[in-house]
Amino acid sequence: MKILEYAYEGEGLTRVFENEKWMVGIKNWKPANDISGIDCLERHNKTDELFVLLEGSCVLLYADDTCCSLDIKAVDMEPNKVYNIPATLWHNTVTKKDTKLILIEDSSTGADNSDVMPLTPEQIAKVKEIATR
Repeated sequence: MKILEYAYEGEGLTRVFENEKWMVGIKNWKPANDISGIDCLERHNKTDELFVLLEGSCVLLYADDTCCSLDIKAVDMEPNKVYNIPATLWHNTVTKKDTKLILIEDSSTGADNSDVMPLTPEQIAKVKEIATR
């Protein structure tokens, strides 16, 4: 037996380790997470999701879905801190080309227990405003 190591330098997310309980991914910049490409939020309905910023910069968007509106907020991630996205919280990441994140979640997380919400033009404008402060 030996120690295994994983790396990923491509665009977007790849699962570098997965077992029956949990998954570790490396998430790099991709056009859909660039400030010019952000157009949706997602949520995972059964499990939390963890992010750790390793390199670059990342704005973590999150939103509470109230009866009448979507209250979008943002957190500027700091390197080497763990950020927990609770189950059912709408979220997305705004990244730059030098960004590298670690993502940890339950291995069962997928399209069948997650939702994607397209943002309206007004919500996209708000995201661009709060993500570039």
